[in-house]
Amino acid sequence: MTTDELRQNLLSSPKNGYTKLSDEQRADMEAYCKRYASFIDACKTEREATAWAVTTAKQHGFRALTAGMDLKPGDKVYYNNRGKSILLAVIGSESLAKGANICAAHVDSPRMDVKPNPLYEDSEIAYLKTHYYGGIKKYQWTAIPLAIHGVICRADGTAVTVTIGEDDSDPVLYVSDLLIHLSADQMKKTLAEGIAGEQLNVILGTEPLDGEGSDLVKLNIMKLLNEKYGIVEDDLHSAELTIVPAGKCREVGLDRSLLGAYGHDDRVCAYAQIEPLLSMDTPKHTAVCILADKEEIGSVGVSGMQSQVFEYFMGILCDTQNVSRHECFANSFCLSADVSNAYDPNFPEVSDRRNNSLLNYGVAILKYTGARGKSGASDASAEAMHHVRSTLDKAGVQWQLATLGKVDQGGGGTVAAYMANRNIVTVDAGVPVLSMHAPIELVSKLDCYMTMLACKAIYLA
Repeated sequence: MTTDELRQNLLSSPKNGYTKLSDEQRADMEAYCKRYASFIDACKTEREATAWAVTTAKQHGFRALTAGMDLKPGDKVYYNNRGKSILLAVIGSESLAKGANICAAHVDSPRMDVKPNPLYEDSEIAYLKTHYYGGIKKYQWTAIPLAIHGVICRADGTAVTVTIGEDDSDPVLYVSDLLIHLSADQMKKTLAEGIAGEQLNVILGTEPLDGEGSDLVKLNIMKLLNEKYGIVEDDLHSAELTIVPAGKCREVGLDRSLLGAYGHDDRVCAYAQIEPLLSMDTPKHTAVCILADKEEIGSVGVSGMQSQVFEYFMGILCDTQNVSRHECFANSFCLSADVSNAYDPNFPEVSDRRNNSLLNYGVAILKYTGARGKSGASDASAEAMHHVRSTLDKAGVQWQLATLGKVDQGGGGTVAAYMANRNIVTVDAGVPVLSMHAPIELVSKLDCYMTMLACKAIYLA
């Protein structure tokens, strides 16, 4: 053989996905990304994502799963876990004893949560106290337009949904930063110290009510909230309110090849999972989609991936076929669909260029995540990696291999370890992201599209 023939036959030669994209695929990609943009605009919290999934699933023939119900191949069911997470399945033609094909993502994202006693006034400015949720760079959350989303349970037990800052006619909220003219001391601090967690106080207003006494600005804010939502201050004790960036998903770049939005991590993978499931015909193996909560703080709690809700859901499915849940798990496969860090030429020092995901090279497959000595990773086997590689190749999906930055530089985790702990073979894969965990993150349209095709291929494997 010639040198060129040997190179072609023996060496890996990844290419930018646009060099392989047909006109038909490009049109399909653009349409898919428009649907995704609508989803992420409507779903800035796990509650909103779960509500959207329930409504959309019902429109596509899914029924609420209940113990003892009769299920046959092709049936579509879902389980709404307390409005915070959701599990969906399309029953396959094969017995669950031969396993299920599972895709798992999370629908929570870094943000600021409103504290239990949040409302106060200082120097005739009304504020909300917050506690940041997940890993954020605190300074990034100052001096940008913010919105409030959530639920308040009133004293009588009724719940009211709150969304302020997203409609064009709405006011937005704001966390102030120190002016550069007086920042001599602040500028000497590290980025981590420049803004403290207790300084992430959200400005609500400055106009006092007419009258005597203290806290007239706070009273005016409470009056406005009472008029709109029928709440009093004590109702904030039973509220779940979050502060997120205001605004919609936007195309980024003169070529419109990127999408900029809040919460790509990990709703970009969540949408990639659920869309192909909605219109799926009867698969060979039962296809299961998990949209979990609390990943950003360790997948804990009743709605996190470490809870028993997955066992509950799969137990009901297995009972309908008189199959052992343990046998089902042992023969199942899970794609832990979570984002990876896209290589950023502005910060090359943190990445191993040969082992980092790139924008426009397709869905990123990660053998392991974790930190330092792979701590917290599930570390997929060679056989598991081959299964994903061969499945995506057969489906014509563009993919790349990736790790999360240089060894000892940092690290992170996904839900993969918790699925693997259940004796389910699991591999991480997802969309590369620039500025991960920033208020606005960037993803490639091509990578979003390929991740959806990857999830579809895994379901049908």
